[in-house]
Parts: sequence; structure tokens; C-alpha cells
Amino acid sequence: MNDTTTTAVYTPPTVWSWNKESGGRFANINRPIAGATQDKDLPVGRHPLQLYSLATPNGVKVTVMLEELLALGHTGAEYDAWLIRINEGDQFGSGFVAVNPNSKIPALFDRSEPVPVRVFESGAILQYLAEKFGAFLPTERAARAECLSWLFWQMGSAPYLGGGFGHFYAYAPTKIEYAIDRFAMEVKRQLDVLDRRLAESRYLAGNDYTIADMAVWPWYGTLAKGQLYEAGEFLQVGEYKNVLRWTDEIAQRPAVKRGRMVNRTWGQPDSQLHERHDAADFDTQTQDKLAKPT
Repeated sequence: MNDTTTTAVYTPPTVWSWNKESGGRFANINRPIAGATQDKDLPVGRHPLQLYSLATPNGVKVTVMLEELLALGHTGAEYDAWLIRINEGDQFGSGFVAVNPNSKIPALFDRSEPVPVRVFESGAILQYLAEKFGAFLPTERAARAECLSWLFWQMGSAPYLGGGFGHFYAYAPTKIEYAIDRFAMEVKRQLDVLDRRLAESRYLAGNDYTIADMAVWPWYGTLAKGQLYEAGEFLQVGEYKNVLRWTDEIAQRPAVKRGRMVNRTWGQPDSQLHERHDAADFDTQTQDKLAKPT
């Protein structure tokens, strides 16, 4: 790979200052400060759980979990899923910042408790829901530790995949050989970690499907199928046979099929359910159903 950067070697100043856009796909929303940029209340639906999200890998984790809980008969997991368009800065509205001061999706507001509870960070939401409903998180100490270890492995590893490899390979304004090579090496190491684990175990935490799988699958399952950053050939993802076996098995779960549609704004129209307020929405409110006749 050749470095296509044509600018002079960058020498960092003594003190960094924000005096220009960083460039790249998300330059319009990147900034070095937190907090709201606009007064904007969040909508509230009729269900106990209010989810504010987008169908990125982190968002899909939570909608899959909610659909899995509903499939088990946990009616208290009924939810309204509201679309947060991060490219338009919805996450910087005052209402969203009140639920997640870090201005990242997903964010959950649980109105079923005596005092409403906010939960942010996708891993925290998965653990919160698992504990609330007593599902998809083992109770035996060793099994629970294994599950949580893989959950937090994902939380610590995915930034190297998304913010590292994905950014420099797909989104950065220039292709920097060192950065792409550095993060490609790490992503392939992570895939090997998963592949070795899944060679000895049906699911990440053992024989049972858990929140660990729900956390890892939207990132690494999508990557293993060549559907993330258009990097399948570059990373030779077909080498990881055990990851592919696990990925394909999870993809066939009905709740997973539903969960990955929620808050989705790209792909085939029949795969996009921009907002979800009722189970029937999957049959009546996808974009192919709402498209105006021409």
C-alpha cells in the first residue's frame, strides 16, 4: 500500500488548538467540547422503555436485546425506538444530552422504575436490561464472569475496529499507510481471538447465547461477512471459519432479524424501520410500505 498523503510531515504544536475542521466523513459533527448545542426535547412514547438510537453496530446491540426479551415473553421490555440522526447533530440536543452527557447513541430511558432511570453506553444498557429481566446473563459466578469478560472485551476492542481501522481505511480524508497497517493488524488479531474462542465454544460465553454475543455480533459478525467498511477482501475475513459459523447462526434468529431493522436508514427499503413503536410496525412501517407511489 502506498501512502497517498502529499502534505508535508506534520509536526505537532506545543499546544493543540481547534482552528479547523478535522476533515473526513464526520467532520461536521466532531468537536473538542461536550454539552448541548441546541434546545430540543426528546419525544416520549407510550412504552416503559424509550430508546434513542441509530442502527449502527452499537445501536443494533440494544434493539436486538429488546427484541430477544420480547420474544421470551417479557412484556415489560416493550419499547419506543426513536431515530437519532447523528450526521445531523441530533445527539447534541438538550434532551439527548440529559440522557447521555457523552452525546453518543444508544441512550435508554426507563420509565417503569419509581424514579426513571437513564442508561447510556451500549454495554451498560445490555447489562442493565439483562439484570432487570433476568435473561441472557448467567447467574452462576464463573459463567457470569465469562459473559461479562467477553462483553467488556468488545467494549474495549471495538474502538480499534471503528475509530481506528474503519476511520483510517474508509473515512479519513487521506490514506495513511502507517495508520491503516497498524489498525488492520490489530483487527485481524481480534478476529483471531474470536476465531480461537469459537473453535471451542458454540457461543462466546459457552453453550448459551448471551449479551456477550449480542454485543460482539453487530461489529465482528458484520465485519466477517464483508459488510463493514467494504474491507472484507482487504482483511481476508473468510479465513475466520469459526467466526463465520457463529455469525451465520446468530443472523438466523428472528429477534436479530427484527432488531437490525430498527432505526435503520440505509439499505433496502424493506430493511428500514426508522422508528419502532409496536411489534406490528415491522409489517406496516418499513420504508417500502411508506414510500409514496410514483
